[in-house]
Amino acid sequence: MKLAILSRSINAYSTRRLKEAAIDRGVNVKVLDTLKFAIDLKRGAPDLYFRQKQLSSYDAVIPRIGASITYYGTAVVRQFQEMDVFCANTAHGIANSRDKLRSLQILARHHIGIPETTFVRDKKDVLPAIERVGGAPVIIKLIEGTQGIGVLLAETVETAESIIELLQSQKQNILIQKFVAESRGKDIRAFVVGDRVVAAMRRVAQGQEFRSNVHRGGLAEPVELTEEYKTAAIRATQIMGLTIAGVDMLESATGPQIMEVNSSPGLEGIETCTQLDVAGSIIDYICAQVDFPEIDIRQRLTVSKGYGVNEIYVPEGSEYIGKKLSETDFSEKDLNVLTLYRGNKVIPNPNMSRVLEPDDKLLCFGKLESMRGMVPAKTQRRRHPKVQDLPDTAATQSENPEDD
Repeated sequence: MKLAILSRSINAYSTRRLKEAAIDRGVNVKVLDTLKFAIDLKRGAPDLYFRQKQLSSYDAVIPRIGASITYYGTAVVRQFQEMDVFCANTAHGIANSRDKLRSLQILARHHIGIPETTFVRDKKDVLPAIERVGGAPVIIKLIEGTQGIGVLLAETVETAESIIELLQSQKQNILIQKFVAESRGKDIRAFVVGDRVVAAMRRVAQGQEFRSNVHRGGLAEPVELTEEYKTAAIRATQIMGLTIAGVDMLESATGPQIMEVNSSPGLEGIETCTQLDVAGSIIDYICAQVDFPEIDIRQRLTVSKGYGVNEIYVPEGSEYIGKKLSETDFSEKDLNVLTLYRGNKVIPNPNMSRVLEPDDKLLCFGKLESMRGMVPAKTQRRRHPKVQDLPDTAATQSENPEDD
């Protein structure tokens, strides 16, 4: 197998360890500077050049894309994907995870536990936003900060207002986030590879520092995660569209709350802390994928006209509730159930004796027309009791019409 590691620093600990682990397993591996690629596009023949020479064939790629080169880095990864090279993380997944707001929007949509968060632009919206997340103290985050940079704790509303006003004056996009008091100064980093958590550590801040990042002086200790925390980390990784990720979680009174899903997690802190060969787990996973690749059925099976893959939701009151899969009319509708999602459980290839319950979701392959007819009519979501409808004119008026 021939493997490329996309990295701008051949001497970085993570790059070095991945290369060592690959060599130990007999893998032909090279470290390639992401910014030294040229992307060539022509009909039916996507290609890459590296240092002015046409790139030779590779079986797999490990992207180590830094935040400062996200746009170009994801373009290179996307080109590898178009050339049918296995990428440990896809360009789509990297882009999703790199934007804190975007990633939280995706996680919230899929009912993953996250700290209450709000994103505002207008100065008048700041105080109401702080109140909605529970009042001071609050966490203020730059949307594109890394390694704890751009993460601030505001102990009072007045402090929060001042910080937000200063950052917004510098054209910075910020998030206002609920401060989870019971997790002050500590968090968990779970390292996910494929469908497993291969290592986990708890990071604890030192002194008056509330950020627990190792880069900020935090100390790390190995931790054995419960199934609840493992499931949350794996689901967050998969929902984000990644296969290798460092998932940062808070230990709240209500269970795990995802802070961030990192698509290029560092190896030094977690390998030093746990004494586990995390780099080796990554290489083993990639080798297995190259030998027997997983296929994204959502993309591959839609080639048959009228057939595809979709999710069927089983709402309260559905005719299917209480029935076994074998008792449904799915086979008559030419539908096959691939996976059943129930709460935090993922049940692949469910047994036909499985009884359906309210709020189950079924990933099915079959006739799109049949699935379309099974989708319940959308109902208007119940709004928060504090929210009041605005007059029709409010949505169209602006103090500065030229900014609309």
